[in-house]
Amino acid sequence: MQYYPFDSRNRLYRDKIGALAEGETLRLRLLLHNDAKVWNAYLSLKLDGTDTVREITMQYSGQIEAYRCYQCEINLNEGLYWYSFRYTSDYGEFFVSKTDTSLGIVSYDRNWWQQTVYSSNFSTPDWLDGGIIYQIFPDRFFKSEKVKEGVPQDRYICGDMTKQPEYRFSPDRKLRMGNDYYGGDLKGIEEKLDYIASLGVNCIYLNPVFEAHSNHRYNTADYTKIDSLLGNEDDLRSLVKKAQEKGIYIILDGVFSHTGDDSVYFNKYSRYESQGAYQSKSSPYFSWYKFTEYPNKYSSWWGIETLPETNENDLSFSSFITGENGILRYWLKMGVKGWRLDVADELPDEFLYKIRLAVKNEGQDNFLLGEVWEDATNKISYGCRRKFLRGRQLDSVMNYPFSNAIIDFVKGADSRALMNCVLDITENYPPQAVKLLMNHIGTHDTARILTRLGTDETFGGDREKQASFVLSEEQYKRAVILLKSAAVIQYTLPGVPSVFYGDEAGMQGFGDPFCRAFYPWGKEDAEILEFYRKLGKIRRGSKAFCSGDFIPFASGGSVIAYIRKKDSAAAFIAVNCGDCVSQIDLPYEFSNTKTADLGVSPDKSKLTLGPLSFSVILNNNKK
Repeated sequence: MQYYPFDSRNRLYRDKIGALAEGETLRLRLLLHNDAKVWNAYLSLKLDGTDTVREITMQYSGQIEAYRCYQCEINLNEGLYWYSFRYTSDYGEFFVSKTDTSLGIVSYDRNWWQQTVYSSNFSTPDWLDGGIIYQIFPDRFFKSEKVKEGVPQDRYICGDMTKQPEYRFSPDRKLRMGNDYYGGDLKGIEEKLDYIASLGVNCIYLNPVFEAHSNHRYNTADYTKIDSLLGNEDDLRSLVKKAQEKGIYIILDGVFSHTGDDSVYFNKYSRYESQGAYQSKSSPYFSWYKFTEYPNKYSSWWGIETLPETNENDLSFSSFITGENGILRYWLKMGVKGWRLDVADELPDEFLYKIRLAVKNEGQDNFLLGEVWEDATNKISYGCRRKFLRGRQLDSVMNYPFSNAIIDFVKGADSRALMNCVLDITENYPPQAVKLLMNHIGTHDTARILTRLGTDETFGGDREKQASFVLSEEQYKRAVILLKSAAVIQYTLPGVPSVFYGDEAGMQGFGDPFCRAFYPWGKEDAEILEFYRKLGKIRRGSKAFCSGDFIPFASGGSVIAYIRKKDSAAAFIAVNCGDCVSQIDLPYEFSNTKTADLGVSPDKSKLTLGPLSFSVILNNNKK
């Protein structure tokens, strides 16, 4: 048998796979062929951000067939590390370097494996493990009959719930993108809790609910008030209480990297009676912002002047958000179960440390989720390597790597890319973070999943073409088939699936604002909706999806298959996104299963997947 010198995902080479807890001992093994005539082998190790390479001599530990084994043990402090191997021989000096996957090859050059080491006391909540998240853009979900008080007069209230969100200025310039409101509210969400529960959901993530003067509400005007069009504080209390009675928790969107210029704190247009930072340097909020030429030149989020950036490390601001009586804890005391941090990768480390302390001081089982679009363990932002998932900042992150890989696969990419993406993330991330990854395939920041799957067109950002685009009947049918495959994968990978409101109903649309239309009550695609309900029932009914092991089974071309397993519960998942029939020999524990819980049924020990088909087989569906 031929062995690779090293494989970071194989227990022959590592006695523990993936990220390590601080102080945990790891044994590494290297296999080198007898013909290499090895003298000595070394582990090369360096702490991220340093050039110093520490070498550890590996000891000869025996023979496996024609290969000599060398091994060593390491014990590391919290941090990010990189490692490779070096050996000397009759033929000179060589390295064992990482390839594009987990495998190592003999090389003249170094390429390093990553080793994440997290705090030994890192813990994350259990209540979301095995659950399902439902993301709601509050203005566009459901409108109750409750009369609202104190709604600003400069808002355009749309009375036609079927109207497409506005993307232009109206002739009188009173209506524009971001200024059209449909009136969805907190009471409306409460009225639809039975519907949400029918999807198997146990967590609702709400896009911003605080007072703000755009419908997206990412330009916060007052962190202490619920936006009047959504209701009031009592409405949030009621929603939290009624949701919890159904086993559903609420998490809020925290937007702290910037505020709105039209806010209590900046007050550029004098809407508020208080003295804002724009109006006076003596304002209590002046130190919150970064003026370069007072008052009209200041740092703003991505150069958008209506979104002045905050100085998060300013003591006044950080205390206002994270202090004992701060914003985070105020809303958590109301029963809210956690926060999703907008653009978490733009928040400084010191501020994130304070946020975690505030959130966890109100309850260790509160959830702290961050928006990070890349691998959160090795991301560099603002010139420094970030520490999001080492145990002192976030619990977990929005999982864009999985999202992109799933969509690419169902649209034709080789399944090995998807499998490698999943294994990269599970190898780099602490298991505490993996179990709570927000596995989405659509959010308020992306085009609707059916639109992404049904066409390759983006029209280059041409709003007119995007606004008028609707999938043809043929495109729609194919997109629905692909959506089912994508959702099967999304619901069964490590982490927690998240559904953007309306994706389960067949909504279409390109990016903002077209992905943010009102939910089509009474006009849902019944086939898709029923599929999501069945997926939810399967997921919530099997312990295999509660931080269960992920075991690759097959990948290559248009087919992917894997096993999820925990204790006595196991699930076998296979998806064929190609145009040809594929046959899979089932693992022994799934042989002779008469029916699949979803999709194609096996025939004894064989599973035959036709084009664009899938199978989910459970051997124990009891928690």
